[in-house]
Amino acid sequence: MTPRDPNGTRDRILDALETLLLDKGMSQVTLESVAAAAGVSKGGLLYHFKSKDALLAGLVRRLGERADQQLENAVAEGKSVAEWYLQAPHPDDADDALEIAVQRSMLAAMRTLDGAPDADEVDHALDQVMAKWQAGLDSEIADPVQAQIVGLVGDGVYLRALLGLPPVEPALYRDIVARLLGPAAGR
Repeated sequence: MTPRDPNGTRDRILDALETLLLDKGMSQVTLESVAAAAGVSKGGLLYHFKSKDALLAGLVRRLGERADQQLENAVAEGKSVAEWYLQAPHPDDADDALEIAVQRSMLAAMRTLDGAPDADEVDHALDQVMAKWQAGLDSEIADPVQAQIVGLVGDGVYLRALLGLPPVEPALYRDIVARLLGPAAGR
C-alpha cells in the first residue's frame, strides 16, 4: 500500500490484472474486466491508472518493486547481487510470500507480451526494471562483459524455472555459478 492509497486499491487492481493475465491471457484484459475483477468502478481504476498501457506499466513497475525487496532481503542475508540474480525461483517454497509474489508478477508481465499493441509505457517500464537490475550487476562486477554474461545467464535460469523445465543438477549449477563469479561465489 502506498501513502496515497491507504485502502490498497492500487494493489487490488494489479492483483486482479495479474489473475486475468494468468487465467485468461492478454486478449481478455480490458479496463472493464480488470475493474470488475478488482471490485472497483472503471472510474476508480482510471483514478489509479489513466489507460490500459499505464495499467500494464504499473504491473511491470510493481514487479520491479517486489524484486527490489527480494534483492534487499538477499543482500541482508549476505548474498551478492550476482548470486541473487543467478538464483532460480523456488515455486515450491510456499513459506516465501515475496518469492511467490515475484514469480506471479513475472509470469503475468510475460503474458502482456501476448498482444499488447502500442505498449510504449509498458516497454519503458520494463526497460527501467531491467536496466536497474543490470546496473546492480555492473556496480558489483568490474568487467562489463562478465556483468552482461551473469545477467543473461540469470535471465535464462529464471525463465527455465518459470517454464517448468527441469533445473540443472544442483552440484553442476554450483560449479557454473562458481565459474561465472570466481572467488566471489564462495562467500
